Amino acid sequence: MQMGEVILTAERLTQTEAKRVSKDLIGELAPEFTLTDDAGNVFDSKSLNDSWRILFFYAKDGSPTCKRGCLTFKEQHDLFVSAGCKVVGIGEGTSESHAKFKKEIGGLPFPLLADPDRAVADKFLVPVHLGMFPAKSSFLIGPDNRIHHVYDWLFRPRRHVARILKSLSSVTGGSE
Repeated sequence: MQMGEVILTAERLTQTEAKRVSKDLIGELAPEFTLTDDAGNVFDSKSLNDSWRILFFYAKDGSPTCKRGCLTFKEQHDLFVSAGCKVVGIGEGTSESHAKFKKEIGGLPFPLLADPDRAVADKFLVPVHLGMFPAKSSFLIGPDNRIHHVYDWLFRPRRHVARILKSLSSVTGGSE
């Protein structure tokens, strides 16, 4: 690293910069990672290689918007499956807090992964607004392990999931 070189991290980006940078990830190889899921098992992102998948980052277990987001992914899960796409949620809590949250909302047909130190969120350049509010972002990743679409969902999880399904249908031709 040279003197004066700026290192871009998710915490140092403004909302506008974060959107531009995350959109720049389109076409790039998705970062690989290993995290613990809500059942306490190790989850390796390589297990999703060769399949379509949506990774959605959410801010906090139990918050109204994140709860609605997880439930919307749950409601539309069959459509994702029919398109050959796996769904994985990633949040800053622990695997224990994710398990409790998952139970509170009646279960989910997909794993919630614990990223308490934001190591994976930072790899995907998911920003933290005002230094304290983690953004809610989703990444559609193809069988080629490249990021095909990036979405920021803020306060409209239903519209967000509908947009992802529309994009998924366009890139998969409506089927696997």
